[in-house]
Amino acid sequence: MAAAGLATSFLAPAIAGVLLLLLTLTSLPTPSVAARAFFVFGDSLVDNGNNNYLATTARADQPPYGIDTPSHRATGRFSNGKNVPDIVSEYIGSESTLPYLSPELQGERLLIGANFASAGVGILNDTGIQFANIIRITKQLHYFEQYQQRLSSVVGPEAAGQLVNEALVLITLGGNDFVNNYYLVPFSLRSRQFSLPDYVRYLISEYKKVLMRLYELGSRRVMVTGVGPLGCVPAELALRSRNGQCDPELDRVADMYNPQLIAMLGDLNAQVGADVFVAVNAYKMNMDFITNPQAFGFVTSKIACCGQGPYNGIGLCTLLSNLCPNRDIYAFWDAFHPSERANRIIVSQFMTGSEEYMSPMNLSSILAMDTRT
Repeated sequence: MAAAGLATSFLAPAIAGVLLLLLTLTSLPTPSVAARAFFVFGDSLVDNGNNNYLATTARADQPPYGIDTPSHRATGRFSNGKNVPDIVSEYIGSESTLPYLSPELQGERLLIGANFASAGVGILNDTGIQFANIIRITKQLHYFEQYQQRLSSVVGPEAAGQLVNEALVLITLGGNDFVNNYYLVPFSLRSRQFSLPDYVRYLISEYKKVLMRLYELGSRRVMVTGVGPLGCVPAELALRSRNGQCDPELDRVADMYNPQLIAMLGDLNAQVGADVFVAVNAYKMNMDFITNPQAFGFVTSKIACCGQGPYNGIGLCTLLSNLCPNRDIYAFWDAFHPSERANRIIVSQFMTGSEEYMSPMNLSSILAMDTRT
C-alpha cells in the first residue's frame, strides 16, 4: 500500500491513522465505479502531464523524469515516479487522475476527476510568463467549468453536480509567485511595485478570489497547500547559499505568507459556514526531512538526485545531468521537486498529521466523516 515507501521511523505514529484509513477504504466503492472524484489545480508540484500538450519549456516529458515509473518513461510529472496527487489517489482508493488535456479523458474516465495543474503557474497571471504557454489558474478554473459540462453530458446535470460536491480537491499555488516572479531577477517588476509584506497581502487577496470561485463551481472539500521552504531547495542553495544553509530571505516568505493563508482560509470557512477549506502545512511537512534527513532514511536533503552544478541545483534535469543511482535516499529529485519517496512522507502527513500539519482536520478524518454522512 502507499505507506510502504515511508521511512521506518515515521511508521509508528501513523499506525492508528493507517488503521482508520483501512476501515474507511473498505467502505468506499472501487475505482471502476468512481471511488471519489479528485480534482487537482496548481503548479509543477502537482502537474501530471498537462504541459506535455503545450508549447512550453516547463515540461517533464523527457528522461530521466519518470525513471522509477513502471514503464520507466517520462510522464510529465516533475518526479522520478509518482507525485503528491498520485499518492493521494492511492489513499482514496482510486486510480490517478488524467491531465485535463489528455485525449484519454472522456466517457467514464471523467468520473475519476481531472488534473488541471500546469507547471510554472502562480496565483497571479503574470507569474510564469517566461514559460509562454502554460495553463494559468484562471484558465484552469475555466477548464473546470468545461469539464463539468462534459461530465453532465455523460451522467446528467444532477449526478454531475453531486460528483463535484462530493469530490476531493487539492490546490497548490504560491511558490512560483515568489521564485519565478518576485525574486526571479534583481529589481523585478513586482519587487519594485511591492515590498514583500505588501506583495504577500496582495497574493492572499488574489488567492481568496480563486478559492471562492472554486466554491462557486461546487467544490466542498478543498485542501490548500501553503508555500514550502523555498530557500532550502537545491536550486536556491546553488544560487544563494555559501555554506549549505537555507537562504534567510526566501525563508521569510513562508513566515509571512503561510499564517496569512491560514487566516484567510478560516475567514472563508466562516463565510460559507462549513469547513470547506483545509490548510496544508507544506512548509513543516518538508522541513521535517530537510532538517533531519537521516531520520527519514535520506542521505541528503541538500543535493538533488538529478542536475548539475552546486547541489545539482543549476539548470534542468536531462540525460546529460548527474543522476544518483538510488532515488530513495535523496529528498529532492531535481532542483525544485521532492523525490517520490519524499512525496510519500508528505502525503502520510496529509493522512494522519496533527492540526500542526492539516487544519482543521487531516485527510483520514475527512474520509471517515464524509463516509458517515
